[in-house]
Amino acid sequence: MNISYRHLRAFIEVAHSTTFAEAAAKLHLTQPALSSSIKKMEQELGGKLFERNTRNVSLTPEGEILLPNALRLSRDWDNTFSDIQNLFAMAKGQLTISAMPSFAESHLPGLLSEFHHIAPNINLRVVDVVMEQVVQEIRNGRAEIGFTFEPEHKDGLIFDSLFTDRFVVVANKAQAARFNQKPSWRECLAFPLVMMNRGSAVRKWTEAELCRYGEPNIVAETGQLATLGKLIKSGLGISIMPSICKPQMEALGVKALEFVDSPLLKRVGLLRNERRGLSVSAQTLWKLTVSHYESSHYESSQYEHYDERTPTQ
Repeated sequence: MNISYRHLRAFIEVAHSTTFAEAAAKLHLTQPALSSSIKKMEQELGGKLFERNTRNVSLTPEGEILLPNALRLSRDWDNTFSDIQNLFAMAKGQLTISAMPSFAESHLPGLLSEFHHIAPNINLRVVDVVMEQVVQEIRNGRAEIGFTFEPEHKDGLIFDSLFTDRFVVVANKAQAARFNQKPSWRECLAFPLVMMNRGSAVRKWTEAELCRYGEPNIVAETGQLATLGKLIKSGLGISIMPSICKPQMEALGVKALEFVDSPLLKRVGLLRNERRGLSVSAQTLWKLTVSHYESSHYESSQYEHYDERTPTQ
């Protein structure tokens, strides 16, 4: 069936008018063009929609049945394309992003505040989950942008590095006092360790580095940074974690200490699905974020002499 939106609008306008001439004037059409449009629609449907005479036009019973449905279809059409225009103009919509908790707590609030000034009508949904789940949210299309450490396996993903983070030792005041100024990896083996759960990338990276110097004594593990900080504060053990966690750890009353020897370095950046295009609002947040870190020179020169240990993209 070949009935267009133009035919539908012509039918509705004639139904709301007393003559074809009146409807044609409202539609800015000639009367013959309008009559031709209605005739084509009637031919497609297989019967008359209007009764015509020299003075007025009225709906047939079939036309009366069609009118409310035609009005609904017209409203749906207009609303659909109005909604899409609003999305392109960022006049409304929702943007779902996923971020590992350390980034969500320390860096994300400022970025989203800046984005909100640009796109105040975009509703933001933040899924703060561990790194591995951030990657899954992006792969499955449940989030458009992820903020995470660089994944080891990036097939089907696009990663844009923002800065390089160095891992630090986290200890309570008494534990920190036992280190000789800045700690070394080997010194950490003298302490019991509390770590992130097995299977997490952070656990894998830190445990692998510790094992270069000996056998770590891991006495507890957890999936939550806040819990990890409280375990450290209680004196159960020390931990090694990204310095991006430093504000959260210091807020819990523990200290973050830089290594005296070469630290463990990992890139933090933006992640998206290579096979899915970004919405206009997601593109805007992506560009804003990249620009923010470029202009702030966040990746400090203090890392430069450790570049040989930084993984390549």
